[in-house]
Amino acid sequence: MAGSCVVRALLSRARLFRCVTSGSRRSFVTGGQSRGSLTSQPQAGSGGRSSSGAESRAALWAAAAFSLFSRTEEDERDEGQKKEDAMILLLKKAKLSVYRGQLQAASDFLHQAIVLAHQTHNNQAIIYTYSLMANLAYVQGQLDQAEKLFKAAMSFMLSGGTPQDDNAVIEISLKLATIYAAQNRTELAEHGYRFCTESLEAKLEKQKELPAEQLTEEQQELRKETRLLLGLCLDSRARYRASSLQLSQAADDYRLALSICQEEQGHTHPQTVVLMSDLATILDLQGRHDDALALVERAVELSRRAGHPDLHVLLGNMAGILLHKGCVEEAVCLYQEALSVARQAADEEAVQQITEGLQEVRKRREEQRKEQDAAQH
Repeated sequence: MAGSCVVRALLSRARLFRCVTSGSRRSFVTGGQSRGSLTSQPQAGSGGRSSSGAESRAALWAAAAFSLFSRTEEDERDEGQKKEDAMILLLKKAKLSVYRGQLQAASDFLHQAIVLAHQTHNNQAIIYTYSLMANLAYVQGQLDQAEKLFKAAMSFMLSGGTPQDDNAVIEISLKLATIYAAQNRTELAEHGYRFCTESLEAKLEKQKELPAEQLTEEQQELRKETRLLLGLCLDSRARYRASSLQLSQAADDYRLALSICQEEQGHTHPQTVVLMSDLATILDLQGRHDDALALVERAVELSRRAGHPDLHVLLGNMAGILLHKGCVEEAVCLYQEALSVARQAADEEAVQQITEGLQEVRKRREEQRKEQDAAQH
């Protein structure tokens, strides 16, 4: 428990889209003549006789044909609108299914939605739906499928004119990097993380050229979004580096991510608290137990005060650090509290990790008992 970093799912900040129909509905008006002109009138030079029945029937057929084609065009537009309405409903059903944990149902709805998105040529809907499908595959551990879907979404973005350094493109690049990291495709993972961080840092440097007081509200929001995305990239890369025991680099990434989160979200924000605990875990792995304990104690204090949903994870981390310091009894108390809170939260993964921590405590106690018995004899 203590030797592992907290694993958390990446925030999915997928962008919402609006399905916009092309143009407003138009009423079709026959051209040239008014409807009254279809009635035959006496013609000069015809001896007062009306137009022939053949001419009248031809005019009527022409009018009927024009009216028929007009209705066909309008029906086509109605059909397109129906498809877009059906697509939006499917996307809503998919999101509700994910919320309820019905992942297979969500997948079925999304596959139906992507067909309609292509049929209506709605580029925003295609990107959005592919992104949802990719995220769903990712959380189900279907990494190869998630990679293909993320790449499909990115392809439509770039072909539609989205800049390569747009935050939405970088966010997908980050998710691809996490997939490569999970698959131990080291070169691709490192390249992906480097692209994300360098692109965001370059954007922030450009944004610094304008004084803060001159930025519009939209520019200020974009700057904040860009900084938070950089923090997310650093956090993800730190976990990747920690898993490969690049502890010094991981600690640097965590410090930068923590600084960004404190500045943009505040010192008591849940993500700030989690980053503090993660950095403490790295310091503990580096053997800096006192520094690690001071940091995680602060994180636990803030978490208790704010009612943080991951309090049990922080308590487990703190217990592990205390155990490494040799404070066995204090570690046991915290592990037991963490186990109780984890069970209340129905966090089975955390329950398993905390249970492993308690098993390590029992092992330490047994070793201490044997050492004491050997010393007495």
